[in-house]
Amino acid sequence: MQLLNLGILAHVDAGKTSLTERLLHSAGVIDEIGSVDDGNTRTDTLALERQRGITIKSAVVSFPLDGVTVNLIDTPGHPDFIAEVERVLGVLDGVVLVVSAVEGVQAQTRVLMRTLRRLRIPTLLFVNKIDRRGARHEEVLREISARLTPAIVPMGTATGLGTRAARFVPGPGPAAALDVLADHDDALLSAYVEDTVTDTLLRRALAAQTRQALVHPVYFGSAATGAGVDALLAGVGELLPAADGDPDGPVSGTVFKVERGPAGEKVAYARIFSGTLRVRDRIPCGADGAEGRVTAISVFGHGTATPADAVVAGQIARLTGLGDIRIGDALGEPRKAYEHVFAPPTLETVVVPGPGTHRGALHLALAQLAEQDPLIGLRHDERRQETSVSLYGEVQKEVIQATLAEEYGLDVTFRETTPLCVERLVGTGHAVEFNKKDENPFLATVGLRVEPAPAGSGVAFRLEVELGSMPYAFFKAVEDTVRETLDQGLHGWQVPDCLVTMTHSGYSPRQSHAHQGFDKSMSSTGADFRGLTPLVLVEALRRAGTRVHEPMHRFRVEAPADTLGALLPVLAGLAAVPETTRNRGDVCVLEGTVPAARVHALEQRLPGLTRGEGELESAFAHYARVTHGTVPERPRTDHNPLNRREYLLNVTRRVGG
Repeated sequence: MQLLNLGILAHVDAGKTSLTERLLHSAGVIDEIGSVDDGNTRTDTLALERQRGITIKSAVVSFPLDGVTVNLIDTPGHPDFIAEVERVLGVLDGVVLVVSAVEGVQAQTRVLMRTLRRLRIPTLLFVNKIDRRGARHEEVLREISARLTPAIVPMGTATGLGTRAARFVPGPGPAAALDVLADHDDALLSAYVEDTVTDTLLRRALAAQTRQALVHPVYFGSAATGAGVDALLAGVGELLPAADGDPDGPVSGTVFKVERGPAGEKVAYARIFSGTLRVRDRIPCGADGAEGRVTAISVFGHGTATPADAVVAGQIARLTGLGDIRIGDALGEPRKAYEHVFAPPTLETVVVPGPGTHRGALHLALAQLAEQDPLIGLRHDERRQETSVSLYGEVQKEVIQATLAEEYGLDVTFRETTPLCVERLVGTGHAVEFNKKDENPFLATVGLRVEPAPAGSGVAFRLEVELGSMPYAFFKAVEDTVRETLDQGLHGWQVPDCLVTMTHSGYSPRQSHAHQGFDKSMSSTGADFRGLTPLVLVEALRRAGTRVHEPMHRFRVEAPADTLGALLPVLAGLAAVPETTRNRGDVCVLEGTVPAARVHALEQRLPGLTRGEGELESAFAHYARVTHGTVPERPRTDHNPLNRREYLLNVTRRVGG
């Protein structure tokens, strides 16, 4: 049985969910095509998706195609739900990237294509909506070549553009792109020089290079009328690689989605890359390798998931029984580290419970939402009884609010969205506290040195003391506490990139009174090291100094050239910095940087400034030092090691040794 795990990706409203419906209909899986506007599509199953007409959660359906079972994964197009797309990419064999024939290459299309090329995922392009007024052919091909990739192979032409009679006419395909194909194929180049190129040779080269993600065939059509869809299906079957994997090998898989079943049980969606997983099997899963027992399996076939006794390499399955499973977890032998391919959220907001909403129920509901989307980072402040969530944008905030109301019956509002800043070290700092000296109430010696590290390198922990100088558990307690404490720097923000070196260590060995058992008051425990480390670390941070950096987005604005005069002052007012400006006919293109917190305001202002013709593309670029206004502070949620007296009262109920 051959399998193909296929993703459908696009900018929001390009028509990818409608294309999914058309593919299922053409394959005979459904008798009637659902409509996004009517809220009756197969993959948009959430009430919120049906109401809003957008995809929020990825969904899996399947259909047969010339002896191949295609598992088709429909993904969100709105950038606020990019985390859903990220999780799917690692389990795909190929992708259909949908582009609108009317709007052309849009902001999210570029973000997606850059990622697909970097990950080398075989990709076909489908230019949808050729039946809509304003549909373009040659112009869109030029946009794709200029803004996505020049390595494209048009597989035909579109006729009757802008009418219900619009059609896709296949051919000449590979013959028209001989130069593109010959760039990556020496045998084809030799045949071209010798004038011995055949259609069979071209088709073979096209299939091979598409499967290596070197070239990208382009089809035109309409999900609404079905034009071009049969040609696209033929291309999926001929040009994209089938799933591989040894069903007799060791079990290895990846979880890309987690949801709750009718009884509240966890259901994990997983791609199996190797081996065979059966009901009642116990399997290592998660970062700690703890075992879970599979109690039920459903595999996808002919449209929906059906119960099965086993899932084999190449298949996607729904697994029940793994109670501690999380998105990104490996099943069995880890295949590779789970890699974030898109930027993390850069915004944050406090969830405010409405009248009659119990805080405990709200916290539980948010924890369940975070299970389904790990990038909804929860931050609970016990002192203020507040919970913050991290976000990609304002639409995501609205969806969380509606989900809490409809699925959990909880009424909430939100405080103003604020940027998620970070702190970076200014220099090097060192601090140490010795066991049984000065005002140290802990039976531990800890010395730490902190140094800046390059952006994106993460936190590294090293030892400058002998590993055998004390029990390993104490070193582990120090390292774990260092990483936890760095979540809140001197101003309350995470310190993401630094080198921490342990310079001093010491402990009190197990001691007891004569003929009595272990006396904790005389002997060090892990709690001593966990208690002392935050005090030493924040003192080292104080001596090094930190500066707050805010997230910045790179933006690209296309607008009529005569609106530039109105646009520039508004950009300046939003602290945006245009770096390049160029004219392309009567269109002006501006590129530069803007604080992440101001992107939403720019989105709202742009239509009015550009007669509705402006187009904004933005994506996280880097963190920049805050140089305007007061330095943003974030309330602490720990025992506040910045205030020694307060910290010791909270941790030990005393203030000194």
